Amino acid sequence: MIHQFNAIIVGSGGAGLYAALEASRGSRTAVLSKLYPIRSHTGAAQGGIGAALGNVEEDKPEWHAFDTIKGGDYLVDQQAAKILTEGAVQAVYDLENRGLPFNRTPEGRIDQRRFGGHTRNFGEAPVKRACYAADRTGHMILQTLYQQCIKNNVTFFDEFQVVDLIMDGDTCKGVVAVELATGDLHILAAKAVLFATGGFGRMFKVTSNAFANTGDGPAVCARRGIPLQDMEFYQFHPTGIMGLGILISEAVRGEGGILRNRDGQRFMEGYSPVLLDLAPRDIIARSMLTEVRSGKGIRGDRRIDDYLYLDATHLGKETLMKKLPDITSFCKTYLGVDPAEAPIPVLPTAHYAMGGIPTDIHGRVVRDGKGTVVNGLYAAGECACVSVHGANRLGTNSLVDLVVFGRRAGQHIGDYVKQADAPKVSEADADSGRAWIAHLTDGQSGPHGGRLMEEMQITMMERVGIYRTAGDMQSAVETIQSLRESYRAVRVQDTGKQFNTDLLEIIELGNLLDISLITAATALNRKESRGAHSREDFPQRDDEGWLKHSLTYLDGDAVRIDYRPVDISIWKPKPRTY
Repeated sequence: MIHQFNAIIVGSGGAGLYAALEASRGSRTAVLSKLYPIRSHTGAAQGGIGAALGNVEEDKPEWHAFDTIKGGDYLVDQQAAKILTEGAVQAVYDLENRGLPFNRTPEGRIDQRRFGGHTRNFGEAPVKRACYAADRTGHMILQTLYQQCIKNNVTFFDEFQVVDLIMDGDTCKGVVAVELATGDLHILAAKAVLFATGGFGRMFKVTSNAFANTGDGPAVCARRGIPLQDMEFYQFHPTGIMGLGILISEAVRGEGGILRNRDGQRFMEGYSPVLLDLAPRDIIARSMLTEVRSGKGIRGDRRIDDYLYLDATHLGKETLMKKLPDITSFCKTYLGVDPAEAPIPVLPTAHYAMGGIPTDIHGRVVRDGKGTVVNGLYAAGECACVSVHGANRLGTNSLVDLVVFGRRAGQHIGDYVKQADAPKVSEADADSGRAWIAHLTDGQSGPHGGRLMEEMQITMMERVGIYRTAGDMQSAVETIQSLRESYRAVRVQDTGKQFNTDLLEIIELGNLLDISLITAATALNRKESRGAHSREDFPQRDDEGWLKHSLTYLDGDAVRIDYRPVDISIWKPKPRTY
């Protein structure tokens, strides 16, 4: 079945919906998602969206840009960061005007609170920059944008899984997707396609990511010869719920929560004396692991699953219920802990991909270090790399990225489709996707995908985690390559066509294995420590050798790595102290 549109948006989170909203102003636009849109992972973003409104304390977009670049350990493209932080102010007011119910100051302005790595006057002291709707900010963004897309008559293909990208040389013509309700393959042809498929945290054993975050967009692009950028940089959020990985928002620390070790000590005083518990996430995650390794975790056994405490008892029930109601509920539900009465057991959890599909500042996908554009192909949000997060994303900047670059990409698509030719497609364009699904459902016996998933997740968690060494990462590469070989024999056990979740999970596993291989191989290649990439065998940042973006190509079973220059046109790299 073939569908024709001017623009196809793959993914219905914040970036996809904002892009669809802008593109639909003057062109026939459709959103394809494997979920119902308001179940997208943007809804899990809790604490806030950063914007230098200056409603509570003096603030400037320039200070926000500096924090973003410094927080990203100077791997951030600086003009892109400037666009991000200047666009954030407009984006927040635009969301407010569209109906997003932000918390308010007594004067009626949008309220703001502190978040990690955000400072005034170029690092002088913390600043209140995060605009928030209690601890449901991402959920409110989703609701607001979805309603606006419905108003704009955007077409939605809910519960469709993308399996292939249709390319004609350097021009994108559409995507191939399987409809989960029927098992039928659909070709969605368009002048422009945007991937906004989110992250891929499910390649790790302990993650804050939803089960749907399986790297579908980046994996499909990689198999079509498009490189992925900076995939070695993966952020571990310091405060996941012990044993589950479910996120305890940084907003808890923004409201005054304190990290403590088994002795009750506020240990961040020794690691970040200025910003303390609101230092950038990579610094806090490493500090926590260092405490655990030294026997100061709550169990004191130095094991990787030992944990620490996040103490919010001094905030009081009223503050917790008013500003952090969902977090309070999570703690009671999953831990049996009331955070007003007892500290919260936490440990770092795999959280956010700084790397992804490389794009320019308009969201256009590029395919090499020279910035060669792939005509008609765009990406935005966590699956993309513009790069405004560099080696470590600051808290709140994920939602800023979604709305600023989702909006910019949608606007550019709206202009692009006016002059682009309608693509010519046929049923033959689905042959590759059709062959893959036929292979998985041919009735032969094979290994169970669940075992491969488990081994992949444990391998990535233990060997490509917060601290890394060449030996561990080389072992991870070899293990993932072996798992990819075993994957070729995997078959579905459920051969039905309607709502075949077995088929969906095996497709997702294939995507995750490809992403895992690229991540591990690229991390092994970067011989320095920078941001979230912390190598014990190369502990120093090396600007002379490694101030460059990685571009990683997947060539069958092999990985090829190239590079792309970093824009340092505003601030020159300096030592990163907090």
